Amino acid sequence: MVISNEVLFFAGFLVFILLLLFIDLGVFSKHSHVVSLKESIISTVIWVSLAVGFYFFLYYNGELIHGIKNISQLQEIAGKYKHPINIEGMAFEQAKDVFNKSMSLQYITGYIIEYSLSLDNVFVILLIFLSFKVPEKYYKKVLFWGILGAIIMRFIFIFSLSAIIYKFSWVMYIFGLFLVFTAIKMFIDFLKKKVEKIDVEHHIMVRLTKKIFPVHARFEGEKFWIRQNRKFYITPLFIALMVIEFSDLIFAVDSVPAIFAVTQDPYIVFFSNIFAIMGLRSLFFLVSHFFSKFFYLKVGLAALLAFIGLKMLTHDFLEINTDRSLIVISVILVLSIGASLIHNKREK
Repeated sequence: MVISNEVLFFAGFLVFILLLLFIDLGVFSKHSHVVSLKESIISTVIWVSLAVGFYFFLYYNGELIHGIKNISQLQEIAGKYKHPINIEGMAFEQAKDVFNKSMSLQYITGYIIEYSLSLDNVFVILLIFLSFKVPEKYYKKVLFWGILGAIIMRFIFIFSLSAIIYKFSWVMYIFGLFLVFTAIKMFIDFLKKKVEKIDVEHHIMVRLTKKIFPVHARFEGEKFWIRQNRKFYITPLFIALMVIEFSDLIFAVDSVPAIFAVTQDPYIVFFSNIFAIMGLRSLFFLVSHFFSKFFYLKVGLAALLAFIGLKMLTHDFLEINTDRSLIVISVILVLSIGASLIHNKREK
């Protein structure tokens, strides 16, 4: 059986990511502790640097992902995944440079979208921890396993969605409408000053988990389950993990289609998603130190989702290239952060 270059590259990428995760858990997080601001800043810088480094890899060697070796293969891949490039009449080397530049731009735009939307998920995760009264020193371990589960779910979700879009292109309109609806709802919630709450007793994942497993009454250190009287029990820490996994699945329904508005190459969507997810844990600890500083973040994210949703709805007759999309997205984020800083200054 011949294994394709895409599968080999993809497998190597996953091994690299998992290796980084387990090094972090086994070397830098042997003991549960409260993550300091300094540690969260260093971790955030490292993960963002890795994500930017991957951008440069794609810029110079992006064709390696699909194993492209000649102009016919390049034209086939560009057509299959609808890369917005014109390589008609170009020599292979020139066409490859155009393809790689386009691919790297799609990746970094998708990464910025996913990383930005992750901020909303950060607030939800913090709310889950507070609702379940999880000791702060166990946050990092729970997030490690949460991210591992998120990688598996994103893999299934992204490549399934890619196959659906490839076969039924009209699905883009459905996701466009959904993103616009989500944006409007998010903006209305902001105007109403709606406070998100987690019902620890009646949440669907809490009830489902309790039906499947016997539950221990209290936390047992950083353990997810214990054995008592020859019987296994899950701890409240495990239930909190399940609720976080569920929230990430709901979050993916918003964020993943948003990146498909930028690129329909499932590998680029996956890579941008994974680097954003890997940086989510360090981002969580960084943002948690400045929880109240992002007053207009919801408005910015609503505008971001609205723009992407409208882009999906109008993609057949109004083409907004990746360069312009990146500019619009960056402006939205800068304005929302700037407005938040001005608001904080006035509040003082």
